[in-house]
Amino acid sequence: MPLSKRIFDIFVASFVLLVASPFLLLILLAIKLESKGKVYYISKRVGRKTFDFYKLRSMRTGSDELLKKLAAEKNQYNTQPKANENIFDMPCPRCSKLTIGETCSPLMYIENHQICDYWYNHQKNEAANNSATFVKIVNDPRVTRVGKFIRNTSIDELPQLINVLKGDMSIVGNRPLPVYEAELLTADALSNRFLAPAGITGLWQVELRGKGGNMSEEERIRLDNEYAEHFKGDNYSFWYDMKLILRTIPALLQKDSV
Repeated sequence: MPLSKRIFDIFVASFVLLVASPFLLLILLAIKLESKGKVYYISKRVGRKTFDFYKLRSMRTGSDELLKKLAAEKNQYNTQPKANENIFDMPCPRCSKLTIGETCSPLMYIENHQICDYWYNHQKNEAANNSATFVKIVNDPRVTRVGKFIRNTSIDELPQLINVLKGDMSIVGNRPLPVYEAELLTADALSNRFLAPAGITGLWQVELRGKGGNMSEEERIRLDNEYAEHFKGDNYSFWYDMKLILRTIPALLQKDSV
C-alpha cells in the first residue's frame, strides 16, 4: 500500500475513533440492553488478503435459524429453483452478453456438458446454501430497533476503523467480500479487484448512491476493477481518494443502503 495512503488511514481512523468513542460507548450499551449476545460480530472477508471483519451487531442472536423460518413466508423474491431444473440448461447471464464463442471465465467440461467456471461455481454455491444466499426479507424482524438506527446511519461500520488501524482495510478501497463470493471470482478479469485494498468507502458505493441504490453486479465489478487500476505501477493518486471521500459525505445523508 502506498505510504501516503497508509499514513492518512492511520491518522483518520485514530482521530474518528477518539472523537466518536463516548458516543460509541452509548451505542454499545444500547445494543446490549436491547438484545442478548455480543455487541459486535466478526466474519471472514477477503480484500488483498483474508481477515477478520468487524461490525456492530444489528440483528438478534440466532438470526441464521430465524432466517430459515422466515424465508418461505416473507421472501420478497421468489428465487426457489424448480425441482427438475438443471444447471446445464440455464445459460450464464455474463456469457450471454458477450460475443458468440466468448466466455466470461474458463470453460469446464462435465458429463459431456460445457459450462463456464463462474456459472458452475455460482450454481454450486446456490445449491449448497439451499438457494437462500441472497434472501431479502421485507421489514426483517431479525433487525433490532437499535440495529435499524445504526444501519441507516452507517454507525455499524465504525469498528472497521480497527481493521484500518490493523492494516486489513483502508479508508478508501473496494468493499471486502465474503469468502464464498470471492471464491467465485476466479477469472483474471474478475479478480483484478483484489489488487486494491479493501475499503470502508469506494468508487462503486459512491456511484450506487448516485443511481438511487440500483446497480447491476456487472457494474460493480467494472467499478471495482476501475479503482484497482490505480494500484498498478505508479498509477496511485492520493487526490483521487480525497475526491471519493468528499463524494461519500453527501452519500451518507441519503437513505439507500450500500
